[in-house]
Amino acid sequence: MQGTIRFCFLVMLAATFTGLAVSLNNGLARTPPMGWLAWERFRCDLNCKDDPDDCISEKLFLDMGKRLSEDGWTKFGYDRVNIDDCWPAKERDAEGRLVADPERFPHGIKWLAEQLHGMGVKLGIYEDYGTKTCAGYPGTMDHITTDADTFASWGVDMLKMDGCNSNISTMDTGYPAIGDALNKTGRPILYSCSWPDYERARHMDVNYTFIAEHCNMWRNYHDIGDSWQSVYTIIDFYGNASNYELFGKVAGPGNWNDPDMLIIGDFSLSFEQSKAQFAFWCLMASPLFMSNDLRAISDEAKTILQNTEILAVNQDPLGVQGYRVHQYNNHEVWCKPLHDKSVAVILWNRSTGGMHSKITVQFKQVGLPASGNVTVRDLYEHQDMGSFSGSYSTYVNPAGGVVMLKLTPVALADRRAAEAYVL
Repeated sequence: MQGTIRFCFLVMLAATFTGLAVSLNNGLARTPPMGWLAWERFRCDLNCKDDPDDCISEKLFLDMGKRLSEDGWTKFGYDRVNIDDCWPAKERDAEGRLVADPERFPHGIKWLAEQLHGMGVKLGIYEDYGTKTCAGYPGTMDHITTDADTFASWGVDMLKMDGCNSNISTMDTGYPAIGDALNKTGRPILYSCSWPDYERARHMDVNYTFIAEHCNMWRNYHDIGDSWQSVYTIIDFYGNASNYELFGKVAGPGNWNDPDMLIIGDFSLSFEQSKAQFAFWCLMASPLFMSNDLRAISDEAKTILQNTEILAVNQDPLGVQGYRVHQYNNHEVWCKPLHDKSVAVILWNRSTGGMHSKITVQFKQVGLPASGNVTVRDLYEHQDMGSFSGSYSTYVNPAGGVVMLKLTPVALADRRAAEAYVL
């Protein structure tokens, strides 16, 4: 494979001096939103008789809200519980309004939102732009204003709008109309769109600048599955240089590319692969929505998902989406400029040969001086590795292993230390 080199500092300059996007005017998602979403882990399980703990019901969402609140997840920023498909009754009421399935949500969505809000947790809900949702429940087509008003009256904090069973050629007017209807309710509702993914799948030209004016976050690619193949396919899609030029540069405060859910703590990923997914999602300034069972999550998975140093990279206020700067054989280097002039870096070993490999980051690749010293901190080990000039090399485990670093020019680090001492 041919090596490729791109330069992180060019993105930093663009972010600093020109801004990367015009965002939806609702004041939300100034950093990537975080929380929990049902779909990948629980799908459309309706069998509450035989599977009461895992079926799509108010119990499941209350359980997850309690875990976010009582187990400390909200302190790390995971403050949303999102319902996905299969929550409504099969028919609207006599006034044309959506209603929750009365058996699985006997108290209704408004009550559920109130319970979660009392825990310090926000509620997200799912609908579809078409006549029916992907699972065949009532869609929003011809009910845009009614549904927006309904969600606002229930106290909903986020809407995920899918695109099944719809005329895709009308999405450029339909999705903005939904966003306008949400804004007119007067309630701040974060707006997540599947719009560009449906257009991409039809090989249509996608205007991401326009999408960013109407959505807080949006899906670009296939649904994630519980497999390492699914994860690295998504990483490759986002690492593609032409894709980055198309939509990566549009990301920024108020609007984010969404590579889909975190599956850390589910069934398929190894420890190294779990670290890799979390590192990449944070470097790519992605929304962080776990889809796992927080009632039974391992301490190992929890440690990864609650890594404050890596979460700080995701939540960095500059809001640049990180990207690949070097690729050679099975070794890759990715970077993300940060607001404090440091750079976050991932060293990725895709080799399956069984041995770790030494991977090098050249500082000039990531916008740092080729001469002069740079301090290196390992964000998974929470360890300062020392001061280096020109480059830094380290061994990275195989089969998807990563090392995630923060690189800071020594002069900048010394100035910060002096300022802290004076204060």
